[in-house]
Amino acid sequence: MSLLRIRLAISLLFFAVIPCLAQSTEPPQPVEGPINSKPAQPKTLTNASIIRMAGAGLSDELIIQAITAQPGQYTTDADSLVDLKDAGVSERVITAMINKGRKRLTPEAASAADDPPPSAPISEVSEIGAYYKDRNGTWQPLQTEVVHIKSGGWLKSTATHGIIKQDRNGHLNGRESKLPLQAPVEILIYAAPSVDIAEYDFLRFRIHSDNREFRSLTGGVFHSTSGAERDEVPIHPEKIGTRTWRFTVDRSVGGGEFGILPPGTGNVTNGGKIYTFAITE
Repeated sequence: MSLLRIRLAISLLFFAVIPCLAQSTEPPQPVEGPINSKPAQPKTLTNASIIRMAGAGLSDELIIQAITAQPGQYTTDADSLVDLKDAGVSERVITAMINKGRKRLTPEAASAADDPPPSAPISEVSEIGAYYKDRNGTWQPLQTEVVHIKSGGWLKSTATHGIIKQDRNGHLNGRESKLPLQAPVEILIYAAPSVDIAEYDFLRFRIHSDNREFRSLTGGVFHSTSGAERDEVPIHPEKIGTRTWRFTVDRSVGGGEFGILPPGTGNVTNGGKIYTFAITE
């Protein structure tokens, strides 16, 4: 083979291989369409969503978990509350719906790794009343509302200090207080001279379309046994100073509207004082 033919063969081979090499080194083409899709946003619950869940037989616990975890836009005027009740939604679930959109004034429970907020010195409290600890660790006064109380029949006394017990039926205007708190929340009672913590009642209100009601015993809940039809919530206070007691409302109490009834309002038809707040779940 002549030298010219050899050179021609080498040239043809070179031009045949170069395009293959260029094709193999081209960068991969981008895949059409989004590579990472965003996670689906949780659905916003409404009154109709809650009615469907209640109608499907889901437990109150599951429905309340959904209300707590998902965004919600609920209508809770008087007519809507009646519609919810007629549809079989429990008062506990309705309370969770009401509380969902309310601003919480106390922090979520701190994790085990977090340092708890410092306790406020008791010297900050110098007036008779009931207080809650805010997110800064400062004792703030609980708001007061007017309560109308009608006493019922006399019952056999089981309390100390000569306290006579009888049924009391209380009524407050409006279906919610202006102070929503997040459990757990610390409560402090600074009592009048010669007044014992046993003379206070810690109450869960029954919520209606435009008012709150309760039934209790005179003489306080701390050292008495509540009947099934009464709305007293047992709490175990700790004495931390002269005329001063403290207790914690934890998550086991659940959400709702609550009140602390001081002594001296046993039969106040024209209006007495009660400390009120809400616990949001």
